Amino acid sequence: QIPKDPAQRRLRELTLLSKQMQQVHPNVLAKILKKETLYQNEEIVMINKPYGLPVHGGPGVKNCITDVLPILAKMLDNMKAETLHLCHRLDKETTGVMVLARSKEVAERIRLLFKTRQVEKIYWAIVLGEPEPAEGVVEIPIVEKEVQSHQSHYKMTLAPSYRLSPEDGKVVKIRKNRDAESAVTRYRCLASSSACSLLELQPITGVKHQLRVHLAYGLGCPILGDHKYSHWSKLAPQKLPEITLRRLKLEQSKARHLPLHLHAHRLSLPLGEWIDLVCKPPHFFQKTLKKLELDFSKD
Repeated sequence: QIPKDPAQRRLRELTLLSKQMQQVHPNVLAKILKKETLYQNEEIVMINKPYGLPVHGGPGVKNCITDVLPILAKMLDNMKAETLHLCHRLDKETTGVMVLARSKEVAERIRLLFKTRQVEKIYWAIVLGEPEPAEGVVEIPIVEKEVQSHQSHYKMTLAPSYRLSPEDGKVVKIRKNRDAESAVTRYRCLASSSACSLLELQPITGVKHQLRVHLAYGLGCPILGDHKYSHWSKLAPQKLPEITLRRLKLEQSKARHLPLHLHAHRLSLPLGEWIDLVCKPPHFFQKTLKKLELDFSKD
């Protein structure tokens, strides 16, 4: 039974697509990735990672990018090609630019560039609310914690080095959490409308779920479709403002189908020469921008 509502239809298509990718033959998946090749030279291949496709295997994962790299290498080069190598990772639900290396040595070189923060990554995210101020830096360490609730689960969360003193409201430095990793995110609001904003994000560090945590808990603007980080103590669908629901032609009860709107938009890395690649957001992301009237002039 196909839903009448276009938004629901789109969500259903995305969910199905994600499931289908788990069921296709690895060769078919490699073909999809070949079609998504944005750039290649003798050292690297850059692809546009599709929504809902995991980078690594895990429980319940039959198909992931890592597994089809040998097939993709042969499809791109010729039957004698060596396998491609991962240089970094994107979350399963994140789309956009991803770099693969043609040799172990190049992969090591690129990983080092990521580690020493010489790679510039720009993401786009549609978020709920409007950040205050409209542009700035979130610099709060992040740590993984167990959430004690009726369904115990783990989440990344903030581990600030400061707190407000209850006596006089002054900012006091507190002891650093030993397990916390320092995390820095630059952000800039490109457009706001329909109780949502389009943000340009630049993660300076690369902590697991950093952008999602900094936006949700640091700025109070969770990413649209991020059901994990929209609440702290429960696992529940994101609660959307009335105007957002109206514009998306969506009922709140169906909000759980909303995909995560986080896209790796641009990647620049110094590899002999500067390689600078921009990748358009996926169709569903562009449609959401239109529906929410998040128009902005590209500068």
